[in-house]
Amino acid sequence: MKAIVWTEYGPPDGLQLKEVAKPTPKDNEVLIRIYATTVTAGDCEMRGLKYPLSMRLSMRIYVGLIRPTRIKIIGQELAGEIESVGKDVKRFKEGDQVFAHTGFGVGAYAEYICRPEEPEGIRGVLASKPSNMTYEEAAAVPLGGLEALHFLRKGNIQSGEKVLINGSGGSIGTFAVQLAKYFGAEVTGVDSTGKLDMLRSIGADQVIDYTQEDFTKSGETYDVIFDVVGKSSFSGSMRSLKQNGRYLLANPGPGVQRRRPSRRSSKKVVLGGASYKTENLVFLKELIEAGKIKSVIDRRYPLEQTADAHRYVEKGGKKGNVVITVEHGDKA
Repeated sequence: MKAIVWTEYGPPDGLQLKEVAKPTPKDNEVLIRIYATTVTAGDCEMRGLKYPLSMRLSMRIYVGLIRPTRIKIIGQELAGEIESVGKDVKRFKEGDQVFAHTGFGVGAYAEYICRPEEPEGIRGVLASKPSNMTYEEAAAVPLGGLEALHFLRKGNIQSGEKVLINGSGGSIGTFAVQLAKYFGAEVTGVDSTGKLDMLRSIGADQVIDYTQEDFTKSGETYDVIFDVVGKSSFSGSMRSLKQNGRYLLANPGPGVQRRRPSRRSSKKVVLGGASYKTENLVFLKELIEAGKIKSVIDRRYPLEQTADAHRYVEKGGKKGNVVITVEHGDKA
């Protein structure tokens, strides 16, 4: 099968199209014929080891000291069709259309992948694809949707509350805007000039262009501030919260992780990684089929142009998601 192989740490040139062995499912696994995957900022960080020094060292120990050896194919999201199942699989059958987050196992930049029937946690999640979505649309849901759902639930959003989402135009942010609206919030989206019309189109009540205005200096206060990109001022964001407000941080910097509101404050800071559970992916699927949320796709690239897709994502500024379409020679 064709796959994009991660041959070296560093620039996108290390992602090369190669022929590799087609995997065979174990007894508890399904073999998925992939039709679409995505390129996320996290994929670009992993490829280039763009992490803090301590994490970079631990990644090299796990993946390979000099070059990637333990993980050869990256990619975290996919949508496709089950081609075969192991003898112990009960939840899926041949021909089922599915979408998935692959977790730390990655491996989605390929024509095929094997996944456990019941993966969870760091092994990702797998569920039936929304019936009203294309493969490309469905592939863009798991990572951003699950991250957004996790943090907004942690924020315990109540109907009528004011929610500001900083970095609302990317993979996580576009789902966060729609989910916050679903939970009944009045939503303000913060991002760059070129994304504001898109944010309005998916339900943002107000938008702020961060290149023109600092939301922490506007005097407005919010019940919840969700910083997707980890670039808002901690002290400014805390001042912009109402009493009992919640500050949600999806990508906090090392310094922020050590900061907390005073013990006398009623405000709360929420950190930590998302919880990847099948029931949460099924919940997103049901919302999609009910017409409550949708994926936003900026660009599509064929599998052989995955390196170009990485270059585009690394520049910053993508609107929602960048999708990789996987064509199969037999057109099955």
